[in-house]
Amino acid sequence: MNQSEIGVSVGIIGLGYVGLPLAVAFAEAGHRVVGLDVDASKVASIAAGRSYIEDIPSERLAAVRDRLEATTRYADLAQVDAVIIAVPTPLTENREPDLQPLISAGTALAAVLQQGQLVVLESTTYPGTTRDRLAPLLEESGLRAGHTFNLAFSPERIDPGRTDYTIRTTPKVVGGLTPECLDRAVALYEIVCDEVVPVSTPEVAELTKLLENIFRSVNIALVNELAMVCDRMHIDVWEVVEAAATKPYGFMSFKPGPGMGGHCLPVDPFYLAWKAREYDTQTEFIELAGEVNAAMPYYCAEKVTRALNDDSKPVRGSRIAVIGASYKAGVGDVRESPAIKIMALLAERGAELDYHDPYVPELPKFGLKSRSLDEILPDADAVVIVTVHPDLDIERVIDQSALLVDFRGVTSGRTAQRVVRL
Repeated sequence: MNQSEIGVSVGIIGLGYVGLPLAVAFAEAGHRVVGLDVDASKVASIAAGRSYIEDIPSERLAAVRDRLEATTRYADLAQVDAVIIAVPTPLTENREPDLQPLISAGTALAAVLQQGQLVVLESTTYPGTTRDRLAPLLEESGLRAGHTFNLAFSPERIDPGRTDYTIRTTPKVVGGLTPECLDRAVALYEIVCDEVVPVSTPEVAELTKLLENIFRSVNIALVNELAMVCDRMHIDVWEVVEAAATKPYGFMSFKPGPGMGGHCLPVDPFYLAWKAREYDTQTEFIELAGEVNAAMPYYCAEKVTRALNDDSKPVRGSRIAVIGASYKAGVGDVRESPAIKIMALLAERGAELDYHDPYVPELPKFGLKSRSLDEILPDADAVVIVTVHPDLDIERVIDQSALLVDFRGVTSGRTAQRVVRL
């Protein structure tokens, strides 16, 4: 298999923020794609050419419908050359790895796995998952990993909402179970990636992904702690970060915030910490960073409480308008969103909540629907900026808010009636 081959068929298990862009990329490269998801509504949307992922416009999806088949049946993967697994790998309530989606996918795939097929896992996980967990599941087929079928790991590097780095332009790390597995996987990704980075084992590739996100987690935790210190010292943390960022070497700018969301950053540190305990090793530094970031929504809820108290208003009965419910700008993903946690904490204290987020039309958990700025700003006792989407009218929010609590630093350098910053 190589880039020049025509007719390579690819199966994608999991058609979310990772799987659907991959499926479209292979289809756009001229190859047949079978996309599988247990959610029948996603399958129906793809069949109709309607995208549910912000990074994939419906027009782009509709343009490849003749090469992209969506299904809920694993039997439809029996005739493809390669299968990529991109299912969620969340945490349990006890902050331990939950591999059940992966186990279910691996078990079902084993029932239809064919000799000579390539299987690549993209789901973020701890080192050893591909070799020790996925390989035995697939070998229930009677085939042998690295001998009668190929197996590899290649961590996803999708950043939803980002346009400067895409599947094509982001280097792709790949680790194979054997040298032949690696060659097969490299050739597969060369179809849709300009640069493929081979590493010696799946474990190296698995840990590479964790390091990338733990690096961000640790640095975000550092600047979040700094924000709390600055609050006590009455120093503007945003000004401090901007000033430090002028140094052309030895400093990388990270900004404080209300906490981390999405499917990677809040999860990955705990995956490595859990696995390290198997080797009698404590990852105290990494776990502490995860704890600091996980505590930020609580700190932010308290910040809102104090701001209202300074205006002689209790949280109970106050109308609080939250700007932005998704975990990051430009997407509608609310997984692990700090906004959701902050809203829950404020609701527990008796606040009456409103929210504005054009990417998240409703929040069934709270029985709320997104409302326009016209509807929520005039009556709000406090307006809380949690997520700043690209089309948000910041000046309008500033002008029409009697009390504005800014967790993203967008009011820095601007004049407002009354503003409280992180």
